[in-house]
Amino acid sequence: MHFAPVENKETQMGREIYIRFMAPVVPETTDQLFQHVDNAIRNKYERIHLLLSSPGGSVFHGLSIYNFLKGVPTEVLTYNFGTVDSIGIVIFCAGSRRFSVPHARFLIHGVRFNIAGNASFDDKQIEEHLKSLRIDQENIARVIADTTGKPLHKIEEDMNNRTTLNPNQAKDYGLVHEIRSELLPIDAEFVVIRELVQRPPQQVIQVTAPLVQAYTHSIQMDIGTL
Repeated sequence: MHFAPVENKETQMGREIYIRFMAPVVPETTDQLFQHVDNAIRNKYERIHLLLSSPGGSVFHGLSIYNFLKGVPTEVLTYNFGTVDSIGIVIFCAGSRRFSVPHARFLIHGVRFNIAGNASFDDKQIEEHLKSLRIDQENIARVIADTTGKPLHKIEEDMNNRTTLNPNQAKDYGLVHEIRSELLPIDAEFVVIRELVQRPPQQVIQVTAPLVQAYTHSIQMDIGTL
């Protein structure tokens, strides 16, 4: 008599990992996230749950995270468990299913770049920076438009108007599939990403994207990093 091999529960159910990302999007946190995702792929995890609460940060790193997560051979689900702002919205859009807790916030706004206070640029360098800013703005708008099904011009308008959404509004907007309080099971395999390096405040010049198209721009002094 032949007996079929009995698969253990883990094999039947598939392996899943929960990653809590409560940090700005900076090189250090991006590297940590990539390491955890790489490990999940190597170990043939079936699903990655990315729990997000982020003020945003680097456009370069945020778009890289989005493109990477959309291309991995593992299902990715994203959750807003607090605040998802700025480029954090783009990372959130990487989820094939997207969730939010009932008391959360989403903020969609335009791109800016920070310049050290003593930096100097000629006309060509300024034009190059503005072109890069405009491309970043367009890429972000396309990601959100593709995710929500809204027209590109509507997303660009909302970015320029600094649109804030609560979870119900985000669901109507097309960002969120489901609102729920539960984030993970009690026996979840769980890792944490945090910013390890404290960045000292520095004086910057902030150039905002909404004025790029008119080729006039508002420059103001600000204290901060990203």
